[in-house]
This record gives sequence, C-alpha cells and structure tokens, in this order.
Amino acid sequence: MSEHIDIFEDVKLPLIPLRGMVGFPGVQLSIEIVRTISLKAFTASATTHDAHVLLVSQKDIAVDDPKPQDLSRIGVVAEIKHVVKNPQGNLSVVFEGKYRAKIEEISLDDAGFIIATAIAKKERESFKPSTTCEAMMAEIKAILSDIKNIHPTFDEELRIAAEAITAPGYFADFVASSALIDYKNKQSVLDALTAKSRLEKLLVALEEEKMLLKCEHDIQKQVRAKIDKSQKDYFLREQIKAIQSELGVEDEDDEIREYDEKIAKAKMPDEVREKLYKELSKLAKTPFGAAEGSVIRAYLDTCLDFPFGKKTADEITVKAAKKILDSDHDGLDKVKERILEFVAVKQFSPDIKNQIICLVGPPGVGKTSVAASVARALGRKYSRVSLGGMHDEAEIRGHRKTYVGAMPGRIVTALISAGVENPVIVLDEIDKMSSNFRGDPTSALLEVLDPEQNKAFRDNFMEISIDLSDTLFIATANSYDGIPAPLLDRMEIIELSTYTDSEKLQIAKNHLVPKQMKRNGINGRMFKITDGGIMALIKGYTREAGVRNLEREIASLIRKSAKKIAEGECKSVKITENNLVDFLGKIKVLPERLDDNDPIGVVNGLAYSQAGGDMLKVEVAVMPGSGKIELTGSLGDVMKESAKIAHSYVRTVTDKFGIEKDFYKEKDIHIHFPEGAIPKDGPSAGVTMVTAIVSALSGIPVKRDVAMTGEITLRGKVLPIGGLKEKTLAAYRAGISTVLIPEENLRDLDDIDTEAKSHLSFITCKTADDVLGAALSASN
Repeated sequence: MSEHIDIFEDVKLPLIPLRGMVGFPGVQLSIEIVRTISLKAFTASATTHDAHVLLVSQKDIAVDDPKPQDLSRIGVVAEIKHVVKNPQGNLSVVFEGKYRAKIEEISLDDAGFIIATAIAKKERESFKPSTTCEAMMAEIKAILSDIKNIHPTFDEELRIAAEAITAPGYFADFVASSALIDYKNKQSVLDALTAKSRLEKLLVALEEEKMLLKCEHDIQKQVRAKIDKSQKDYFLREQIKAIQSELGVEDEDDEIREYDEKIAKAKMPDEVREKLYKELSKLAKTPFGAAEGSVIRAYLDTCLDFPFGKKTADEITVKAAKKILDSDHDGLDKVKERILEFVAVKQFSPDIKNQIICLVGPPGVGKTSVAASVARALGRKYSRVSLGGMHDEAEIRGHRKTYVGAMPGRIVTALISAGVENPVIVLDEIDKMSSNFRGDPTSALLEVLDPEQNKAFRDNFMEISIDLSDTLFIATANSYDGIPAPLLDRMEIIELSTYTDSEKLQIAKNHLVPKQMKRNGINGRMFKITDGGIMALIKGYTREAGVRNLEREIASLIRKSAKKIAEGECKSVKITENNLVDFLGKIKVLPERLDDNDPIGVVNGLAYSQAGGDMLKVEVAVMPGSGKIELTGSLGDVMKESAKIAHSYVRTVTDKFGIEKDFYKEKDIHIHFPEGAIPKDGPSAGVTMVTAIVSALSGIPVKRDVAMTGEITLRGKVLPIGGLKEKTLAAYRAGISTVLIPEENLRDLDDIDTEAKSHLSFITCKTADDVLGAALSASN
C-alpha cells in the first residue's frame, strides 16, 4: 500500500494561462511566451515571487483574453529553470512543475497580469504501490508498447523511462505529460488528486488514443494502397502508349488536339507559337491528375486569350472627338485640348507611339470619368486598373507560373479584358501605391510607362515579350507627393483644378440632374430645379473641389421629391433657392463673414486645400513677457518656419511703423490660425503673418476687405505661390474686394474664374512694404 503524507499550503502567485498544454509536477515544460498578459506574469514571477508561477490550462484554446471562467480549476506550481530569446523576439521558457494547486480566487493585478490564490498540495509519496496500482501501471506499459508498434515514430526512450518509475503518482504524471496527445485528457489526469484515480483516468485516455492512432494507421494503409494502384495504372497506360506507337496506332487525347487546333489558328508571333507548342508537348507527357498539368493548362488558356495583333482602328476625326468630349464633360479644357492634339497627330502620323498622361487633381473633379470619355472619343476599348493600396510587384508583372495560384499581372489582365492590344488603360490612384518585402510596384511600372521599354514588356507569368507601345495609358492621382520622381518623369502631367461655382452650375444642369432623374425614374414634368436653386445648393450644402457631394445632394432632392409625388402630396416639384431648406434642412456650409470694422492684429489669408480654396484668418495677440513666440492652430514645420521669418523681418522694420525696438525682449507674441483641428502647412501665409504682427505691435488696423497670399523672405521679398485660382475663388465667396498677390503670379490671372476676376481688385506686391502699404488702413 502506498502511503501519502500530503502538505497543503496557501500560495498567491502570478498565473500564466496555457493553450493546448498542461503542466505536471516533476515534469519540465517548454513554453513560448507571446501574449502580453503572460509576459507580465512571467516578469512578476521572476522579480518578486522567487521565480515561481502558476501554470493553468485554458478550457478553450481559441480564447485570446481568458477570464476566470475560461481557466481550469487545477493547475501546477512551477519554477522557472531556463529562459532563451528566440529569433522571432519571443521568450522560450523552460518550467519545472513542483506540485498541484487548486485555484481558489483569480483577479487581475494592477500591473496587468492575472494573479491567483491557490491551495498547493505537496505530495510525499512512498515508492511501494498497491496491488491495484501495480496492475494498472502494468496495463499502461502494455498500451505504450502497443502504441509503439502502431506508430513507429513513437519515442522508445519514453517507454523505457516509464518502466523505471515505481511511484504510481509520478508515473501517471510522467506518462500523461509525455504520451497523451489531447490536452483535455492531460487535464483530466491533472485534476485527479490521488495516484489511483490518476492511473484510472490515464488508462482510459491512453486506450482511447490508442484506438484513434490505430484507426489513422489503417486509413494511411488504405491510401497508400490506392496510390500504389494509381502508379501501377500509370505504368500500364505508358506501356499501352508504347505498344500503340510501335504498331503505328494514334490515339491522341481530345484536349491536346483541341489546344493544338487553337494554337494553329491563333494570330500570334512565331516565337510565341513555338513556346506554346513546347508547353503542349509537356502537357501530353504529363500524367493525368498531376499538379503540373493544371499549371500548363492555365498558362495555355491565358496565352490563347491574349489579343495578339488585335487592334481597334483610329479613324475618328478631331471634330468628332471634340463633340464626344464636350457632351460628356463641361470644363476640363486642358485635358480635352491634349487629347484632341493626340487625335490630330495620329491622322498625320499613324505610327506615332502613345504618350503617357497623368491627370492630377483633387477628388471628385472627374479624372477617372474623363479617362473613360477619352476612350469613347478615340473609339478604343477601355480598361481600368486600380492601383490604390497595391504593394506587391507581382500585381504588375505577374507571378512565375511555377507558383501555386499563379496568374498574370494587372496589365496583361487588362489587355485580355479589353480584347485588343491598343486600349485606353486607366491607372487609377497611382499616387497611393506602397512597397514592402514583396517588392515595389512603382518600380515595376517604370517599364510599363517608358515608351522606350514598353514595346517589349515581359510578364513573369506569360514569359513572352508584349508590345504596350500602342496602348494609351492615362494615370490619375490626387497629388504628386506619392509618385516617385522617376515615374513622374515618364508621364505628361495635366493638372485638373477646382471647379468654379459657374462650372459646377453647368455640370449640374447638363449632367448631374439628368443622370439622377434617369436613375430614380423621374421625368422633366415631375421635377424641376432652377439655376438659383442649384447655386444655393452649391454654396450652402457643399464645400468641395469636385462635384461628388453636389451629386449626392441632387440625388437626395430627387428622392425626396419622388416621395412627395408618390404619397399624392403633389404632381410635380420645383426646387428654388427659397424652398431648398424645406427639402434639405438647414444650411451645412456657413459663408465666410468679414469683420464689421477694420481689426487690429487680424488679417485675411488665403489657403489651398483638397476641397478647393479657403479664407484663413491669422490672429496675433501681443502681451507683456520675455519675448516668447507661441504658435497654435495645428501648424506644420514649414508654416512654423514662416512665422519665425515673419517675426525676424518685423524686427528690421520697427522704425517704419513706430514699433518698440526691444519688443522681442519685452513682449510675448501669440500667432493663432483658427479651425485648430485642421492641419495647416506651407509658406504662402508669410505675408499674412508679417501684416498681422506689424498691426498688433503698432496698433494700426488692417483693412477688413483685403485678403493676401505670398511667401516672405528675410529680406522682405514676396515670392510666388500656387493655387491662385482656388484662393481667389475663396476670396470672392467671402466678399473680399481686394486681393494682394506676389508680382510673379501676375501671369496666373488668366486662369482665374471670370466671375471672380470681375468682382475682385488685384494688387501685385514685390516686397513686404508693398503688402503693408496696401493692407494697413493708416500709418504712424
């Protein structure tokens, strides 16, 4: 009879939850610690609990953040024996189980790890087992021998080590930890607190797993027998082929014959035809059902689908192309002009290679839609490749056909989809590609978009040269920032600027309203909207460079009108500026308002954004202090540097405006740009900050109806800026009467909206003195 002298002790230790693993007393367990909650528990154990920790198995291994109810009630107190940091940066720790522990209470420590109070059971077992235990141990050893016979990879040393153990409790723990596969069976043995009950549970679990292994072994034998039969059938078929060949009997496979006929009929270069015949020869020799056969079939199908030599004729005239472009889009004169130039040159030189055009502009101005319109105007097929978020070079060049699931790149796929070799392919969102360890797709595009290289573009999947020189590529982007310089150098850039209110009015009347009426099943007798209503919609409910939101609001108006008509409230609806609020609710975009009086230290600046132009006020407050400069309003680094330049310049002109020479020592200056949640950057607010600082320090008011833009230098020179069209539109909408611009931007006034130009007075400024002279309402 084995004698037990159990000692029970209360312990409070950090707890590491285990997934699919169970620790046992007297047995070492290697664990890779990945989860944060486990790392914190391990750290606490190593530093404050004498390297002791509770190892408790989870009931469900899928739970990532276990709660008390997800953990088993019996675990093991373990000691940290060895710690190694593996190449992945995780900790591999070897624990040695000491004794069982029954969990009493589980809580979350302030440091972010699980800590548990448990009753530890320290067993002192004699090494003389009872007759019953001895019999069960013998049966378990017999089962281990059976498992070894069933499963040749079973560790023989494990069985030998088990033979040497005489203590029944430790014997059960050792065998359960080493021989059992299912962690739930292991946990059932750990839950047993006596040696006899452990042996009973271990015996049942081992018997179950032995039967499972035997079943798997039988299935493997059956599968192996079938494979052997398949190989035998293959050799027999090969022998039949050899006999038929000797007899001169031909029995060609229908699939091979079909591919052969397709290759013979297809229009393709001779080198491509030769390569396809080689692949077909490989297919004929490939055993039925082999993986290589499906790869060759996919390759042949792709090559046969490719439109070698198929092209659409460019027979359209400049006049016809202009008519199509004008009917599809209002405005966009630069794009239309460039496409008409291309059509004109094609008439005189049909062999000229296509140019690569890149349309750059804010969202919603019609970049993608005008590209589709270009295809229609040229009478060509149209295909679109979305590049946004692409990060794998193989998306452009394709995968090697040896890879599982290999396919051609997006360019080849677009050509196959179009069915011709000279379509219009739109490379949408070319500025939003990224790169990673799989390669850089922007580098792969260099070959596609280089007229000197793309006549022999090589796709990794097709492994043949493809002529892209007749394809017209039109790329679209929101900005230059995401386009690498070598790629930008290969494209002709056409900028699409913000639509003016008058352009939006024409687009809405001629395109958006008819399109939405057709989509919603409403005719012209049922719904009408006046020009005033459209203009009120543009100014009061949208603020954007393009017309996407305008189209949404028009669609909303038509739906609400349809609802009224369907409910019998009226037979038709007419929208004007007076009843627009009844349909769409209160105005969403409040107009900019000028100050009632000429302010001191507040200047109207002008800014360019993706939504078009905005009036950007600059506020300066001067306070007694020690010369500190405070900048607020979510400013970028360039704008912060402009503020420092403006401050330094003002120090050089103190005498002209009666400013104290020592203001930079005795005054704190706070420069603020309202709408602080919106990030702002760029140098074009330089003259605005100079004017605001001078006004605040001198007390001279600034004309409230004057707005300005321009970069400032330390010497007071005013440098040119971009986005003048959008900035002047913002000034016009805000009721500004005079705009101060850099002298070098005088040439850009031709591009400004005619309506805005007729209502604004422009003063060109060469130096900061010109700006201050025009903006300040009085002088000392």
